[in-house]
Amino acid sequence: MPESALATAAGLFAGYDPGAFYDELLGAGDDHDDATFRILRRIDQIDFATLRGRARDAENELFNLGITFLVYAQNRAIDRILPFDVIPRVITATEWQHLEAGVQQRTAALNLFLADLYDGQKALKDGIVPAELVLANSHYQPAMAGLKVPHGAYVNILGVDLVRDDAGVFRVLEDNCRVPSGVSYVIENRHLMQRAFSDLIDDIGVRGVDDYGGRLHTMLAEMAPPAIPDPHVALLSPGPYNSAYFEHVFLAREMGVPLVEGRDLVVENDRVFMRTTDGLAPVDCLYRRIDDAFLDPRTFRPDSVLGVPGLFDAYRKGNVGLANAVGTGVADDKAVYTYLPRLIRYYLDQDPILESVPTHICREPEGLRYTLDHLAELVVKPVGEAGGYGITIGPKATAEQLAECRRKLLDDPGNYISQPMISLSVCPTVTDAGIEPRHVDLRPFALTGRSTWVLPGGLTRVALRRGALVVNSSQGGGSKDTWVLS
Repeated sequence: MPESALATAAGLFAGYDPGAFYDELLGAGDDHDDATFRILRRIDQIDFATLRGRARDAENELFNLGITFLVYAQNRAIDRILPFDVIPRVITATEWQHLEAGVQQRTAALNLFLADLYDGQKALKDGIVPAELVLANSHYQPAMAGLKVPHGAYVNILGVDLVRDDAGVFRVLEDNCRVPSGVSYVIENRHLMQRAFSDLIDDIGVRGVDDYGGRLHTMLAEMAPPAIPDPHVALLSPGPYNSAYFEHVFLAREMGVPLVEGRDLVVENDRVFMRTTDGLAPVDCLYRRIDDAFLDPRTFRPDSVLGVPGLFDAYRKGNVGLANAVGTGVADDKAVYTYLPRLIRYYLDQDPILESVPTHICREPEGLRYTLDHLAELVVKPVGEAGGYGITIGPKATAEQLAECRRKLLDDPGNYISQPMISLSVCPTVTDAGIEPRHVDLRPFALTGRSTWVLPGGLTRVALRRGALVVNSSQGGGSKDTWVLS
């Protein structure tokens, strides 16, 4: 974006300064200029009080529509909206072509790795990934050995967390292969923008997101037993106390399929049925939003009250499809993530399209030593945690926090990785003080059955506090609409 674009700003963007960070709205690019200038000009002409009022109305609408998530704090479940910022994150057509190809490549490599892991383990034998790193992983499921899934698609729904550094390069932060969440906000954010800010989005040429539900249903039908011409699909939820329950309801409605809990299902003669007022109805594929451990008390945790007794036997015998497949969590482990570039070369004979963030594995002596020697410069993450919990950001940590992190590393090095602190890109964001830069990331979503399709855009999460780097909703982050230009 030419400097003149900001120089002409006389309203909301007057005085806006992203500093040394790459700016998602103003970033350079041959096809960035015209569309982003039009968007900037439209926002710049809105009175700040009007913008704030419309933004508040939009957030009130989110709450009234029940677009919320649960946060558990001090033994209480608090129902919250995901704060929504009305200034969009813009991705050009050229940028999206690159991102889409990179996500499809990672999806292919992850599925080939899982197929190999559960039948042959050639990559382990060839030393591409340390065998003990995978086989000792809590998400590795020996019960999956020899079980082949339709189309070799173990990871049917993938969320890839991406950040952009100060040079404007997209880098993969982690893969989410188990039950990635957040796609409901992608769709609802777009609906909200179309209702509340139609004057901003009109005539820009933004790719749509409304066909996600239909494509998700088509993919799930492809994962059902092949002999069934018109498969019955259902979404299996742990219930209303789950933090993502709104999304479960939303996606079931988008697909037009039943939302069920474990108590609604029964397995008879290795077939899965749903209890209805008219008797038992067959279920041929489940989009399950329940972790492996709670899926079937006969095979996994015997104390689970969320799952369905006998479900895994029905799955093993090919009588029901499960998405994502059991045992996929081993592929989104933060330590296994480090080996994805090697796995892409190993299985696909290609260089990675998307770069990874350099990562030190603390279970390895060299990685632990480097991390301990550079603790104040690195971001240290627990391997098994999600939601931004347990992270120590060295450059922003106190002496006490660094000492505590050092103690944890020495006590259990295998539970940690470390990475350099990336100068996350920023996006203009509405604050009490005006339009200010805030750090963002991006989670595109890919669906894989017979082939892989990537939803244009993804969930842009924004760290709403000034200077904050953790964008997770559980840590006070919000979201933006993500516009992929056509």
